[in-house]
Amino acid sequence: MKTTVTRTPELRTPSSPQRVLAALSGGVDSAVAAALLVEAGYEVIAISMLLAGNAEGHDGGCCSIDDFQDARRVAEQLDIPYYVLNLKETFRSKVIDVFTTEYLRGRTPNPCLLCNRDLKFDLLWQRARELDAHYVATGHYARVEYNTAHKKYQLLRAVDQRKDQSYFLFTLSQAQLARTLFPVGHLTKDEVREKARALDLRVAEKPESQDICFVPDGNYARFIEQRLTAAQRAQVPAGDIVSQEGHVVGSHDGIHRFTVGQRRGLGLGGLPEPQYVTQIDAERGQVTVGTKLQMMTRGLAATGVSWIEGVPTQEVTATVKIRSRHPAIPSRIVTQPEGRAEVWFQESYPAVTPGQAAVFYDGERVLGGGWIEKAL
Repeated sequence: MKTTVTRTPELRTPSSPQRVLAALSGGVDSAVAAALLVEAGYEVIAISMLLAGNAEGHDGGCCSIDDFQDARRVAEQLDIPYYVLNLKETFRSKVIDVFTTEYLRGRTPNPCLLCNRDLKFDLLWQRARELDAHYVATGHYARVEYNTAHKKYQLLRAVDQRKDQSYFLFTLSQAQLARTLFPVGHLTKDEVREKARALDLRVAEKPESQDICFVPDGNYARFIEQRLTAAQRAQVPAGDIVSQEGHVVGSHDGIHRFTVGQRRGLGLGGLPEPQYVTQIDAERGQVTVGTKLQMMTRGLAATGVSWIEGVPTQEVTATVKIRSRHPAIPSRIVTQPEGRAEVWFQESYPAVTPGQAAVFYDGERVLGGGWIEKAL
């Protein structure tokens, strides 16, 4: 039976004025998203989130003071109201503190996923309700469609596969998808820039940010150490680096300096084969290394699993991404009680990293995802 799919309103002109709360990051994607909504006839209210990066004056990454000023100027160009939502304390507690704690537990968190889940959608929707807005819109590269046969909203990959950000959105619920717009999801990045130039938006040629906003230099270990008190630093023990057989092959100054799959910076010269981090034991302060072959695994266990269109009643065949830029791996997914699942790869795959997300796909469609607990 052929499934009928209807696009959600981001590509339509509303039959009556509908209010949209549009998140402006200061980049070209969110600027064009807001501009497209204005052109389509929506009543657009722009909002920027004042995060730790804004407040502390970082020069690199996203969420800098320059981004904040660019967002304001874009709103002025589009002649739409502009507000600032102060989320500094929430950002610290829900993103930065979790990021720090997870690294100290030997895990590798993805702060962008936490930010999307706990700030960019939950808190944006709270403010949208306060402003009587019908929708929330962002500049994410993803699409939402409504499946009329199943009466479910579906989250789809962006048209531009190189820029697709659906991996970061797997936690969205049906209620959120019903009132969320991704106006640039059906465009390529080149088309977005072309549109920005046509509108003479000041951010048309602005380069993309590549780093985590609160660690613009990419030195995660130093960032974590700077946030710890003297007493906390004393509790971060040095430890051993060991082989798969348990032989000590080196030492380290703290497990927060490592992530599963890491090859560089191990200080293990003289071994016959390149070594990779295969496991981190926070309780023992021990880092295990091995060859690329020894890093391979057949699957993973995930917790906090959410399913966008409902929990399946049987085993699911899907492709699974274990990092946003990694290729999707053909897999089978076995659901378990209490939001858990086991993912079994069709073939062995390296560098399953606890703390990252495993996101499940059926072709273009995001089925759901969860947080990697351990390799299997």
